[in-house]
Amino acid sequence: MGLFSFIKEAGEKLFGGKDAQAAPGSPAATDELNANAAKAIETYIASQNLGASNVQVAFDGAQGKVTVKGTAPTQSVKEKITLCCGNVANVTSVDNQMDVTNPEPEAQYHDVVRGDTLSAIAKKFYGDASKYPQIFEANKPMLTHPDKIYPGQKLRIPAVK
Repeated sequence: MGLFSFIKEAGEKLFGGKDAQAAPGSPAATDELNANAAKAIETYIASQNLGASNVQVAFDGAQGKVTVKGTAPTQSVKEKITLCCGNVANVTSVDNQMDVTNPEPEAQYHDVVRGDTLSAIAKKFYGDASKYPQIFEANKPMLTHPDKIYPGQKLRIPAVK
């Protein structure tokens, strides 16, 4: 997994991103805003109960970049953590440097656009709209309902089961 790009204006509003991006004043103030944003993202990851350990998040507000380290039990958990970090307003990229205890093949990704549904995405990737539950399950707990996706959101698309 390399550096993942995300849409800056889309996602969870976890912190005052404009403050972290263009924090006027001392470097100490900027560092504090970045640290607060990183802590908010770390708390969000923890709230998803994904089973990762030693998760450490750094945020660079000037670049909109999140760097995350730690240990994930599986590749899918590592990918979900990438999405937790990136589907946050004011984040434009994620560098996931986590180790994986039980490696598995990487998933594909899809950027949601206006009019997308999980069924349409399943049809595009799997050739079968009825396989949308696979995409929904692959993005839980970040997705709480199959109809609650939004433009700019990035979704994991696992291999066909």
